[in-house]
Amino acid sequence: MAFVKFPVENGCTLFRSIGVIRNSEYACSLIMRTVWSVMRSSAEARCLAAPAALSFALFRSKFFSCKPLLIISLILTFATVPSLAQDVSPKVPEPTPTAQPKSDQNTVELASRDEPATFKVNVKLVVVRAVVRDAQGHAVGNLRQEDFEVFDNRKPQLISQFEVEQPGTLAAKARQNAEQNPDPSGDDSSSKPGTAPAAPERFVAYLFDDVHLEFGDLAQTREAAWRQVSALRPTDRAAIFTTSGRTMLDFTDDQTKLHATLFKLNPQPIASVHTHDCPDISYYQADQIINKNDPQALSIALQEASGCGPMASVQSSAALQAALASRASATVSAICTQVLAAGDQESRVSLGLLKDIVRDISRKPGQRSIVLVSPGFIAPKLEYEYIDIIDHAVRSQVIVNTLDARGLYALLPFGDISYSGSHAPPPPGKTLIESAAASANDELLASLADGTGGVFFHNNNDFDEGFRRVAQTPEYSYVLAFAPQNLKLDGSFHTLKVKLKNPQKLTLQARRGYYAPKRFADPNEEAKREIEDAMYSQEELHNLPVKLHTQFFKSSDADAKLVVLAHVDVQHLHFRKLEGRNNNVLTCVSAVFNRNGNFVQGMEKTVTMNLKDETLERKLASGITLKTSFDVKPGSYLVRLVVRDEQGQAMSAENGTVEIR
Repeated sequence: MAFVKFPVENGCTLFRSIGVIRNSEYACSLIMRTVWSVMRSSAEARCLAAPAALSFALFRSKFFSCKPLLIISLILTFATVPSLAQDVSPKVPEPTPTAQPKSDQNTVELASRDEPATFKVNVKLVVVRAVVRDAQGHAVGNLRQEDFEVFDNRKPQLISQFEVEQPGTLAAKARQNAEQNPDPSGDDSSSKPGTAPAAPERFVAYLFDDVHLEFGDLAQTREAAWRQVSALRPTDRAAIFTTSGRTMLDFTDDQTKLHATLFKLNPQPIASVHTHDCPDISYYQADQIINKNDPQALSIALQEASGCGPMASVQSSAALQAALASRASATVSAICTQVLAAGDQESRVSLGLLKDIVRDISRKPGQRSIVLVSPGFIAPKLEYEYIDIIDHAVRSQVIVNTLDARGLYALLPFGDISYSGSHAPPPPGKTLIESAAASANDELLASLADGTGGVFFHNNNDFDEGFRRVAQTPEYSYVLAFAPQNLKLDGSFHTLKVKLKNPQKLTLQARRGYYAPKRFADPNEEAKREIEDAMYSQEELHNLPVKLHTQFFKSSDADAKLVVLAHVDVQHLHFRKLEGRNNNVLTCVSAVFNRNGNFVQGMEKTVTMNLKDETLERKLASGITLKTSFDVKPGSYLVRLVVRDEQGQAMSAENGTVEIR
């Protein structure tokens, strides 16, 4: 009766004040008790019973005034509308049966949605990786944010994010977590301590530029590469790719496959440049003549073309000299066009392959680096493409190391000894053109290494030492980020300069520029990008109260189910108070990688919380457990769990390893 007393008394007072009910306490009580019983019924019952119950009560009382429309309006407003609005809200399955008591199974306080994990790329902050080395070439790791200066188009920028990165033993942490955090459900079928395998920590992709390499250089470098690859650690994985795309081996620790693939490498030029050895016009010289309108490069080519074939007599008539000059000009024009088209195609294919490898290796869970073995090449009119590669690599924490396969080389002052004697010797300026071409070929290799914090090994024939340097990860690197001031979304190129305020005989490597975006991503895309970066990493974050547990169940010798459990202590999350409820959204991504670091499956779970205070404080005091299941085959797996909350914009990332035998 205590439950009914308050609404009955207050309802009677209201009805008397507006003249609906006059003096009968019995009538008032009868009407209000009927109304209250309807209010406490289900939504469907209210819809059907409210009009009938009201009519019956009013009929029995006989003490109401002649205001039936007002009565019906008031009664229906009090009895049906609020509860209906609450009860007919869409129902969404909850995250897991173990997360809540049975009484809350069908409420809208906690709802989840599962979908495959997909991400979009966003560019907002400009991220710069810098490696600082001392006089001996060792990376320095004791610098602070205030030691650096960043200039965008010569304008100083405020460094908004700063981090010192140092490779760690992440797989050991994952094994330790697997042993120290048993399954909270107490199920004995979960993976037992001691069964966690050694997960891969480091991924090195060897990319051989077989499009531009000559056989002699390729043979030397592949021998040295094999000596480096044969010394891989158990937690290392190596892959072999070629810029032609004709020889590929995905990441593995199988020494037999690595050896066989390396020694299948051969030069694979994409297009035959030209069949003429005179005039000998390189891709660089053709670019200078056609794209740069360089008069000196054209003059040298014309002189060389005039000396091709039977030499004209010095006593030749002016008409004959004019005819020879016209023929030389046509020859140079035709060869330049042919050489430039072939060179453009080879550069575009090579950069496209490098871009694909950066994208693929960025999805490996660990330290990621690429070793580009090349004689170097130029990429005129492709600056946007290789700057974009650098940008993607830096954002994905991929280091590109480069090795000049020409070693220590020198240009012959009178041309190549194999030059045909049936033609006149090269003109005097030819050596200058070849020297400039050799230097230009190095520019791209240096830019890729400097821009991503890698090593550029060149002018040295000790390829064993070269591969030792380019295959290792810098002991320390600095990741700086800034938000450009008044940035125009026009896709224009911005020069970057990173300096040390007090160099002290230190050298610094950093990217040299970036292209402005043509649009900014919205906050949802920002969050997706953050989660993606964390998922394809092995770094652990502990900004949210999350614990990772794994189970597996074998349905047969060939099939198993891997269960990933994320236990979240929701009482320690940040909530936004809205209409008396505690609101937040959790995004939970579970990803499974095989023993070679290849992505197997991923699932994104979105949990929307709209919790009452009582639910948060009592019923969810022990937290919630989010469950994701994957169908897998027996084998070794790395599990990656990333959880991000919307209100606090905090994130946690955990590693787990499991072996299913």
